[in-house]
Amino acid sequence: MTEPRLSKLEFTIMNILWERGECSIRDIQEAFPSRKQPAYTTVQTTVYRMEAKNVVKRMRKVGNFHMFAATVSRASAQRRVIDDLLALFGGRTQPVMAHLIESGKLTLDDVREAERALKEMEKREKP
Repeated sequence: MTEPRLSKLEFTIMNILWERGECSIRDIQEAFPSRKQPAYTTVQTTVYRMEAKNVVKRMRKVGNFHMFAATVSRASAQRRVIDDLLALFGGRTQPVMAHLIESGKLTLDDVREAERALKEMEKREKP
């Protein structure tokens, strides 16, 4: 099953849930920086939509509010974003890699980690 696409606001909410674990809607809203804090009802509507997408779930009720938790891992959501980005380039990684290099966002450590991962993948593919 492919993971649902997340909007920027949904991804921000997921980051809060991944970092903090279970949160109420009020907890999520208050975790935003004060200058960028969305209205409570905006967060509530978004969380309910995310619940319908099965990326968050109600864990329990405390008083008159619910506690929510992520049901999708950070790695899984990040893979979806990367797959969507690569799809914009016809699945080609070269334009993305070239941009990362030219912008200085790809470090030597990143290259070494990629080489290590490729070597591991090569080992697994050999019989």
